[in-house]
Amino acid sequence: MLTRLSIRDIVLIDRLDIDFAEGLAVLTGETGAGKSILLDAFALALGARGDATLVRQGTEQGQVTAAFELPRNHPVRLLAAESGIQADDALILRRAQFADGRTRAFVNDQPVSVQTLRLLGAALVEIHGQHDDRALVDAATHRTLLDAFGDLDADAQAVARLWSERRTCEDTLAEHRAGVERAQREADWLRHAVEELRKLSPEPSEETGLAERRTAMMQVEKVAGDLRDARDAVAGAQSPVPALAAAVRRLERRTVQAPGLIEPAVKAFDAALTALDEARGHLEAALATADHDPHELERIEERLFALRAAARKYSVPVDGLNALAARHAAELALIDAGAERLVVLEKAAAESAERYRVAAAALSGKRRKAAEKLDKAVNAELKPLKLDRATFTTDLATDEAAAGPHGIDRVEFWVQTNPGTRPGPMMKVASGGELARFLLALKVVLADRGSAPSLVFDEIDTGVGGAVADAIGARLARLAQRAQVIAVTHAPQVAARAGRHYLISKDTLDRGKRVATRVAELAAERRREEIARMLSGAEITTEARAAAARLIKAAG
Repeated sequence: MLTRLSIRDIVLIDRLDIDFAEGLAVLTGETGAGKSILLDAFALALGARGDATLVRQGTEQGQVTAAFELPRNHPVRLLAAESGIQADDALILRRAQFADGRTRAFVNDQPVSVQTLRLLGAALVEIHGQHDDRALVDAATHRTLLDAFGDLDADAQAVARLWSERRTCEDTLAEHRAGVERAQREADWLRHAVEELRKLSPEPSEETGLAERRTAMMQVEKVAGDLRDARDAVAGAQSPVPALAAAVRRLERRTVQAPGLIEPAVKAFDAALTALDEARGHLEAALATADHDPHELERIEERLFALRAAARKYSVPVDGLNALAARHAAELALIDAGAERLVVLEKAAAESAERYRVAAAALSGKRRKAAEKLDKAVNAELKPLKLDRATFTTDLATDEAAAGPHGIDRVEFWVQTNPGTRPGPMMKVASGGELARFLLALKVVLADRGSAPSLVFDEIDTGVGGAVADAIGARLARLAQRAQVIAVTHAPQVAARAGRHYLISKDTLDRGKRVATRVAELAAERRREEIARMLSGAEITTEARAAAARLIKAAG
């Protein structure tokens, strides 16, 4: 429920704090005192459209804060949590309106979008007046209210779940059928592709490995040529080794004759011949290592060509050929196994549709019974509200072709204001005053079902008096036993039934240069005076005071 409303610098309000409690609270005051401003400010905190004209003249911004206390399990806490808002204790909605038209929204001092503020505000408070249609214009709301009245929420949730399951089955069936039909149209091409790719047998990362191998082989082939030239220079036909060896042998035969001259040269020649022989061994070993099948490079290039040609043909990277082959094989398998699978899915979809149909039909039947009870209960409330010639009807149209998550019913509240007139949607047929009283009758019957925890009624007693105003007051008081009710009223009969009475007035400030709206909670004596003023007008008479006392006593 709403516990505190704080307003700063909104139109005629400079600073205002109002504490609220459970039960029925009324706000009264003379015309022009600021009741509409108060409600506009409250609506701003609940997410209503901002307006720069709301900012008090001479200030840069106005601000409205509404604090709520809620049970631990209240659905609004779940809404807040889904928006990432911590709401363990109180829920505080705050809206800042700037003079340049900008607004900022906060929940528990956490910045939020206006859409989030509006979503939370709608779940916390309903504001109803003669021309307010937010709770009545949407037929989906009527269906929700009917379900709440008939305790059909669990049935409606089950139907919504079965609808979701039905849609899932139908989507799966449609996807599978489209896949089978597509595969059948492309069957010949698919078979050719699968066979071609099967013969090619591409492997993951094969292109990279082959390209690296080809590059290495081409480089080794160039090196091998130089190695062969070097080997031929050392050990081939033009090798100096035989001539050097013959020269060494001749010198060795002359060693005895002149050892000092020959031995150093022989040693040098021996070292050279040994080095050349060692070089020859290294060159032959290197050539043996670099040796490869001359046809291998050709085979690698042919393989790369085949892989890249297939990749171009099927418009995929070479590394994607393997996955493409698997996908095409799976699509072919659909042709073989698809017909059997299709039968299974068609059966599952039909069964799901039948489960939904049965549940939706059962819910529709329960809704019709609930509608009869709702009509009876609401019509019983109309006579005391001076709507004794009017009739309330829940128009329930069933159309299986319009099935959806909410079932097969369209629900709309209709009224007939006078015998012989054509009944129609409540929003179109009822006048402003009638609409407000129809709404009150509905709210009394629905009580705490399908309603926000706080209900605000803006002058729904306009144009009525006496017994009708007293009937309105009695019903607001009954409604306040199960929800917090705040009523802006001009009817003393309504004001007399309030648990808390707030007087809205204007104060003149700065020697008459400006005025400010004030709100004061009235104690017993001042409350009697205000109700007496509402009864008699500008001059409060003794008779008016006595009548006010009788009203308060009767209401108590």
